[in-house]
Amino acid sequence: MPTASRAKHKFCRRVGQCIWGDPKCPSVKRPYAAGPHGKGRRVKLSTYGELLMEKQKLRAYYGISEKQLQIAYAKAKAGLGATNERLLRSLEQRLDAMLFRAGFAPTIFAAKQWINHGHILVDGKRVDRSSCLLKEGQTISINPEKSPAIAEMAKKGNATVPAYMEVDLDNLKATLTRAPQIEEIPVNVKIMSVIEYYAR
Repeated sequence: MPTASRAKHKFCRRVGQCIWGDPKCPSVKRPYAAGPHGKGRRVKLSTYGELLMEKQKLRAYYGISEKQLQIAYAKAKAGLGATNERLLRSLEQRLDAMLFRAGFAPTIFAAKQWINHGHILVDGKRVDRSSCLLKEGQTISINPEKSPAIAEMAKKGNATVPAYMEVDLDNLKATLTRAPQIEEIPVNVKIMSVIEYYAR
């Protein structure tokens, strides 16, 4: 995974806030770029710079590579309906995002690791691809007998569950009840700027 080994919150320092809303993020105490000149006056971004920043925020939030985002955009553009809605919905319905959104994984990066190591089930079958897109009605779960340490961590989940999901924390099951609406997805990104960036 190209983004897995990078400093997770370095980008948060650059934008001045944690893109995942983590209260322990270094940007909470130091909302400015890292380095000796980080506290200096922020340089006003050009129009292109603003579009690029929003695209990078979206990439960082979901922990995906540039190639993955390009593919997701191409598919969203080719389908029926608004491109911005299709793009954001496709990213939100990824297995790693759903696991994180259900509150089972503390971070989206932890979710990716658990999936890659085979700890996550979709409709009772093991899935080891973070990019797997969940469909309405599908259920993700964790087997406490086969993955006791992961199950113990997942039961500590305290995330605010979105309206498009149902979570059974006791049985470690989460179901995507319907497709999320764009306004319900808690991602602090101007999605139209991302569309404009790729449409240049």
